[in-house]
Amino acid sequence: MLERRHTVATLLADRSSDLLVVPGLGSSTYDVAAAGDHPHNFYLWGAMGGAVCIGLGLALAQPKRRVLVITGDGELLMGLGSLATVGARCVSNLAIAVLDNEVYGETGGQSSHTALGTDLAAVALACRFRAASTIRSAQELPALREMLLQAAGPVLGVIKIASSEVPRFLPERDGHAIRTRFRGSLLG
Repeated sequence: MLERRHTVATLLADRSSDLLVVPGLGSSTYDVAAAGDHPHNFYLWGAMGGAVCIGLGLALAQPKRRVLVITGDGELLMGLGSLATVGARCVSNLAIAVLDNEVYGETGGQSSHTALGTDLAAVALACRFRAASTIRSAQELPALREMLLQAAGPVLGVIKIASSEVPRFLPERDGHAIRTRFRGSLLG
């Protein structure tokens, strides 16, 4: 299994100035911020289950920009129906990276459905994603990164990560400030 913070840093290394990133609630947000705060990061606080829908809205509104949602298995499971909506819209500039530690980390570490056999990549393919895969080793990460950042979407990559506690890296938490900064960076 991969280490989550290093994996997110690898995904965002040398990021394009046009890449819009929507991290899910909790650990995903901490990891994206730790990889480098950026005005094109749209941090979510208190929106569990909404990262994919927000990413879809951005992808529809900004069709010339790549949108990368980075979320956890628990957060995605809360909004699983969003994968069907993404597939129905067939948005070519949307990619989703799922950091899957098979637990609900924000609520106490209970086993998530992925620990019990739910295959999120198979669900995405059944929802008409153009590509979806699951990786379990660092050797597979470069190919997944290329798919997430380059392939015509929608695409989804499940990254099996170790369940671990790392220090929280807190970005801005004021929703109005986050929205204002993100909007300003998008629209100039």
